[in-house]
Amino acid sequence: MTRTRSLAVSSLALATALTLAACGSGSGSGSASGDDTASGSAAAGADYGLLEDGVLTVGTEGTYKPFSYHEGAGGDLTGYDVEVVEAVADKLGLEVEYQETQWDAMFAGLDAGRFDVIANQVSINPEREAKYLFSTPYTVSTGVVVVAEDNTDITSVADLEGKTSAQSLTSNWKDVAEGAGATVEAIEGWAQAVTLVEQGRVDATVNDELTFLDYLKTNPDAPIKVAAETEDSSSSALTFTQDKAALVAAVDEALAELAADGTLAELGEKYFGADVSQ
Repeated sequence: MTRTRSLAVSSLALATALTLAACGSGSGSGSASGDDTASGSAAAGADYGLLEDGVLTVGTEGTYKPFSYHEGAGGDLTGYDVEVVEAVADKLGLEVEYQETQWDAMFAGLDAGRFDVIANQVSINPEREAKYLFSTPYTVSTGVVVVAEDNTDITSVADLEGKTSAQSLTSNWKDVAEGAGATVEAIEGWAQAVTLVEQGRVDATVNDELTFLDYLKTNPDAPIKVAAETEDSSSSALTFTQDKAALVAAVDEALAELAADGTLAELGEKYFGADVSQ
């Protein structure tokens, strides 16, 4: 089983790291046990340009339930994205080390070489594809427009025109809201967005349907509803800098194995009640 190490990052440490960090390189030299793990066997001696030999350093929020979060005070890091990246690392015979980082600093951290990969529901879009490499998607989901339960003004994406929508400025869903003519209220993440909707301080927020469904699981009486779905689905993948082509190829092979052996489907069922990987 992959051994993990988690590092919490303070704002000061983050600022220092982003200023001083330079992309390091190493080689993934671990190997997974078992003859049926082709990717793990191939990892021995493979040069993936890792920050630390035999360790996959992962950037993730740690506050984004159900994808990346801590279960209870002082609990271990867990979540759908966390389990996916750990399963991938296991296939490659690598340990996992986490660098927990706020979403708005995530790409800067990757650019600065603080981690090898982002595992945090990064949606693929043309702007990001021009700068980063992506693995095969491991999450495919529709976007939803979330409003207060008594809101009757918004029944379609087009109805966002002239309204205020709470969005992270680095999220795909911000582009959807702006494209519909909404004025974007900048927020840090889903928790803040849904609070603003519930308090009536914004008209809506556009986000992933899976995030909304998970929120309702733990907050069944939340005074919000889905007013509309977006036309296009969103595909999320593990994200790398352009110099990690060899690592991406190995990760894609591991993801294909995890799809074939049912692991991805099982993780989807565990967190969402359905296979969300396709």
